[in-house]
Amino acid sequence: MENLKTGADTLFLLLGAILVLAMHSGFAFLELGTVRSKNQVNALVKILTDFSVSTLAYFFVGYLVAYGSGFFGNAETLSQHNGYELVKFFFLLTFAAAVPAIVSGGIAERASFWPQLIASFVIVALIYPFFEGIAWNQQFGLQSWLKASFGEEFHDFAGSVVVHAVGGWIGLAAVLKLGARAGRYGKDGKPMAAHPPSSIPFLALGAWVLAVGWFGFNVMSAQTLDKVSGLVAMNSLMAMVGGTLAALIVGRNDPGFVHNGPLAGLVAVCAGSDVMHPIGALVVGAAAGGIFVYMFTVTQNRWRIDDVLGVWPLHGLCGAWGGIAAGIFGTKSLGGMGGVTFMSQLVGTGLGIAVGFIGGTIVYGVLKMTMGIRLDPEQEFNGADLSIHRISATPDS
Repeated sequence: MENLKTGADTLFLLLGAILVLAMHSGFAFLELGTVRSKNQVNALVKILTDFSVSTLAYFFVGYLVAYGSGFFGNAETLSQHNGYELVKFFFLLTFAAAVPAIVSGGIAERASFWPQLIASFVIVALIYPFFEGIAWNQQFGLQSWLKASFGEEFHDFAGSVVVHAVGGWIGLAAVLKLGARAGRYGKDGKPMAAHPPSSIPFLALGAWVLAVGWFGFNVMSAQTLDKVSGLVAMNSLMAMVGGTLAALIVGRNDPGFVHNGPLAGLVAVCAGSDVMHPIGALVVGAAAGGIFVYMFTVTQNRWRIDDVLGVWPLHGLCGAWGGIAAGIFGTKSLGGMGGVTFMSQLVGTGLGIAVGFIGGTIVYGVLKMTMGIRLDPEQEFNGADLSIHRISATPDS
């Protein structure tokens, strides 16, 4: 029976890892459909190479930083218990690699290729696992302090803060260091060119792949079969629906907003998907959809922050909202499971934001001073496809 259990748990988590791995193709097509056609090849290449670099960073450094263990024993040792620990690494890697994929969307169309790969390595090796270890592995005693101070630990079931808020705030730091795309704003600061999505069908495809894979992201965060919960699946569904409809209404039928709405809802529900009532998840997702549309518009048009895919509003802000919302809608007084407190969620979320933004500012600041992080004006004008990869997405046209 023990062998059957470990085998079932290994298969369960492997299926989750495969679903989240598939989400990376969603990141690729979401970016491909959003950027201008002269940068589409670069979007595809970046996501794949970032994932590969992230795998090495997490295998050799990041997992050790977060969990204090590595994979340098012999294969006989590593394969014990059906290789469950190896599959757990694979699953958690797909989360870690999502952070550079998030950043990629914000810095699209003007970021240098090789410096970004270096940044991805450092982020996945050091910055992300630093907070991951605090939130998910009891490192540095923060969780114990929060429980002693406020009654419960910081709760983030599937990574609203650990993955999305951290990634979104790193992305904001990178965007600020890079500056806006050439011609995006005039000397008076007013927007000059809107750069609408190059392909709504590809953008929609990316959103659908991400939404489907997200049920592996959330449900399989239980990590063992005996802890799987239909509540997580239902809450993910309700948050997705809430985010979609809110983005449809607030965004006035704009297809770009509509297809990012479900992602905003899913980002927000990750943290409390195991403790909220489905109606609470619907409210959290709807609020996230509204937050994304409003803050994307504000950052682009009023604050002149050229975040191409809106990764800071989508992941940074909706992720932070999700972390805090778990401490509101997860309470028993609002129909939740309990085991959460508002103050612990607020402190944990704030720390995640600080780690992401400060870490991102350091990484991209150092790279900017040493190597440079931006394409030169001629390369940016020609597009990243021809400048970096020597081919366009449609070479025959």
